[in-house]
Amino acid sequence: WVGVELTAENRRQLWIPEGLAHGFLALQDETHFLYKTTDVYAKACERAIVWNDETLAIDWPLSLLTAPPALAEKDQQAPSFRQAVAL
Repeated sequence: WVGVELTAENRRQLWIPEGLAHGFLALQDETHFLYKTTDVYAKACERAIVWNDETLAIDWPLSLLTAPPALAEKDQQAPSFRQAVAL
């Protein structure tokens, strides 16, 4: 995994190739996350992996948060990495 901090101040962007898994953690309230896609959104093509998967071992900067991360329902129900690649 790769982690990059994107802010209005550093004006960075991140290109994620089509088909690559990605996720984000907003470190401030009222964060706006915008992305551009290669085609129109197709819910049937969407998949998920649990955010704290032990195999991926992503070092999320949770110490910067004042509360536990708020997850969308689909992210709360996401399978592990191993389960996702077996689908």
